[in-house]
Amino acid sequence: MALTFDPFREMDRLAGAFAPAARSPRWMPMDLYRDGDEYVVDIDLPGVAPESIDLDVDGHVLTIQAERTGAKPEGVRWLAHERPSGGYRRQLTLSEGLDVEAISASYAHGVLTLRIPVAEAAKPRKIAVQTVETPAVTATEQVSSAVDDPETTAA
Repeated sequence: MALTFDPFREMDRLAGAFAPAARSPRWMPMDLYRDGDEYVVDIDLPGVAPESIDLDVDGHVLTIQAERTGAKPEGVRWLAHERPSGGYRRQLTLSEGLDVEAISASYAHGVLTLRIPVAEAAKPRKIAVQTVETPAVTATEQVSSAVDDPETTAA
């Protein structure tokens, strides 16, 4: 089995070993797409206990936080320790056209799925064009009105 050396990963590992409290929350990968009248966000959170996931909406900022606790067996000699543990955090700014009161969340197979509906006022809609019926004027009526109009006959 071949192992590759990544100096940046090694530096992260060493920094975490000596100063675990100084680590900032990890970034979590996500996919975002629109499906009809809602946006769907899929966020990878493998190994995270569902009860550690915290979702908060403050105004139009959605904050996602989670905690992953790793196994820490005593008295072992680690040969590789690459699976991260600790806090995860991500913030999304939501637009005015979303219904933040109706956001739903589910967690299955290590993926957190958020469904964010589009607000009714922001949904595309058709506007009906009204037609106004005006009575048709015949040529005879135009001539008779011109004769009856004193300004037209004076000219």
